[in-house]
Amino acid sequence: MKQSSQVQQLFRVGITVAFITLSFLGTAAIRIPIPASGGYFNLGDTFVMAAALLYGPLVGAAVGLIGPAMADAIGFPQFILATGVVKGIEGLLVGLLSRNKPSTARVVLSLMAGIVVLVGGYYLFEAFIYPLLAQSIPFFGVTDRAAALAEIVPNLLQGALSAVIAFGVWKVFTRRQA
Repeated sequence: MKQSSQVQQLFRVGITVAFITLSFLGTAAIRIPIPASGGYFNLGDTFVMAAALLYGPLVGAAVGLIGPAMADAIGFPQFILATGVVKGIEGLLVGLLSRNKPSTARVVLSLMAGIVVLVGGYYLFEAFIYPLLAQSIPFFGVTDRAAALAEIVPNLLQGALSAVIAFGVWKVFTRRQA
C-alpha cells in the first residue's frame, strides 16, 4: 500500500515537471512581440490550462507559477513577477473550477475564467502595480496604463487560443480514460 502511494506521488511530480517544461517551451519558443508594452504573445497558457484541467489546481498553479516565469527570465525578466502571479492564479482557478470529473460546460467556464485572470491580471500589473513599484524600483518602469490597455486584445487572443487547444487536450485525455 505504501509503495503504491509513493509511485502515485512520483508520477504526480513527473507530470508536474513535464507540464512545467511544456509551459516553458510554449512560452519561450513562440514569442510574437507586443510593441506597446514590450511583452509578447505566446502559447504557454495552453499547458497551464491543460495541466489544471487534467491534474487539478495544485499542479495547474505550479505549472503556471514556474514554467512561464522561467521563460520570462530569458529576455523578459521585468515580467517574471507578473507572469508568476497571474499564471499561477490562472492554473489554480482553472483547476479549482473544473475538478471532480467536470462536464464540458464546466470545463469551458473554467477556461473562460482562466482567460479573465490572464487578461485582467496582466492589465492590473501593467497599469497599476508595475508603475507603483517603479517609483522605488526603476526595473519595473516598463509599462503604463496605455501600454496595458494596448495589450488587452493580444492577451485575449493568447488566452482564447490557448484555451481552445487545452480543451482539445482535455477531450483527448478524458476520452482515453473513459
